Amino acid sequence: MSTLRVPINSQDHVLGNPDTAKIVLVEYGDYQCSYCGHAFPLVKKFVEEYGDDVAFVFRNFPLTDSHEFAMAAATIAEGAGKQEKFWEMHDLIYDNQNLLSQDMLKECVKVLQLDFNKIENDVNTSDIQDKIEADFEGGVRSGVNGTPSFFVNNQKWEDYDGTYDSFVDLIS
Repeated sequence: MSTLRVPINSQDHVLGNPDTAKIVLVEYGDYQCSYCGHAFPLVKKFVEEYGDDVAFVFRNFPLTDSHEFAMAAATIAEGAGKQEKFWEMHDLIYDNQNLLSQDMLKECVKVLQLDFNKIENDVNTSDIQDKIEADFEGGVRSGVNGTPSFFVNNQKWEDYDGTYDSFVDLIS
């Protein structure tokens, strides 16, 4: 069984408190992956329903050979994070995944009322590219070979079957 090789750290986007949660769920995801799009509302519901019992971490794993806009979406989400709106952008992209394009990402920036010049500047810096690359490399080191890949309490979760019940079973 694979283990999470890169511990949760200050560079991660985290919902909840990983120090006190019963379940720490780490997802390696791709914004254009249809399976990630299917998992998105399930994860969101699970995190909302189980509150303090769950901490959720999202890490980028853009499959650029298969998904034309995966890297652009990851970059925009990270840029939004620099303006304290990572989760809002994350959700907005997944909510509109079927429309994913450069124009849609620009519209997301407008909808969230982000500073467009700052986003444009941030996405062209090495900081964001380095963060995405570090997420990806950490995933590879941890045994990620597709998306979504989940880790539960640092162990690769092989029992995810695409249903909400598989998440609920983690708490039981």
